[in-house]
Amino acid sequence: MSLLALEDLHVHYGGIRALKGISIRIEAGQIVTLVGANGAGKSTTLRAISGLIRPSQGSILLDGKSIVGVPAHKIVRLGISHVPEGRIVFANLSVADNLEMGAYLRKDRKGIEEDRRKVFTLFPRLQERERQSSGTLSGGEQQMLAIGRALMARPKILLMDEPSLGLAPLLVREIFGVIREIRERGTTIVLVEQNARMALAVADVGYVLETGVIRLSDKAAALLANPFVQEAYLGGAA
Repeated sequence: MSLLALEDLHVHYGGIRALKGISIRIEAGQIVTLVGANGAGKSTTLRAISGLIRPSQGSILLDGKSIVGVPAHKIVRLGISHVPEGRIVFANLSVADNLEMGAYLRKDRKGIEEDRRKVFTLFPRLQERERQSSGTLSGGEQQMLAIGRALMARPKILLMDEPSLGLAPLLVREIFGVIREIRERGTTIVLVEQNARMALAVADVGYVLETGVIRLSDKAAALLANPFVQEAYLGGAA
């Protein structure tokens, strides 16, 4: 049984069919990436998994149990955390308070403190700015904080929506290094990312979405070598 399975998933926004029957399987320990142009349905897929929007048809199974219709905060409790597009942090709160918000469903103070230390080993800059207002951080630091805050829920699955968007190339490489390390620490990752080449380079499996349907799925290395994917999403062969 897959850790997470989407089966014949449909999502509508009014009269717009955003997802048209997609099926995706995510195994424990994998990095799975969704590749596609703007409007392909990638972010919609993540929002459906995390309970922010309700599918009109199909199923989402976590450990074989349906989570369709489960409120978003309960899905966090079940082990799925979502890092949304746009580095959304609580700007008026400190870095420390943002991390505390990520653990709001937990009562194990010892475990929370242990996970805070783990976040600071991933992102030493956050520890340096622990008492600083989050709204004064750079874009890259806010992205680090958004990821760290999601990890404070101790998720089995981390959904990441465009983590490199708007970041300088050096920071992009740093974020992707962290993505690898998060997986090595045992967290399964579903990654939506505009930089398709880097996403496929870090992933185990990839799905190519086009206007709400899956055009291709394969091992990520095979998709990197696929001439259609190279031409359509990677700017030609490397």
